[in-house]
Amino acid sequence: MNRPLVVFAALNGAVAVLLGAFAAHGAGPQIKTLLTTGAHYQMVHALLALACVLLTGRWGGRLLTLAGWLAATGGLIFSLALAGIGLLSLPALGAIAPIGGLLMVAAWLLLLVSALGNRARPT
Repeated sequence: MNRPLVVFAALNGAVAVLLGAFAAHGAGPQIKTLLTTGAHYQMVHALLALACVLLTGRWGGRLLTLAGWLAATGGLIFSLALAGIGLLSLPALGAIAPIGGLLMVAAWLLLLVSALGNRARPT
């Protein structure tokens, strides 16, 4: 098991819940939209990172490990960029959000490549 990736994914999940809760209870409409979007993507990609850890045990391979790290990192970058735009009024962070998005897309593509290239190990 890749314990550091599990820890990072768990922290991502916690941050996503906190941002989502703040969006639901303490933010105006425009900020709420940004925070909700960021929290959603961050949570989905924290779960993808955990799925990659589990699949690595079944399929093996460095691609899945890399996919997990890209998913968790991309989700965090994307989410924090949107939070910074909304909460800190830093529109320049709009240039950072696509980097997170690209990392998330790369994670999904690596998962695809890994799924197509690996057969499950017999149990």
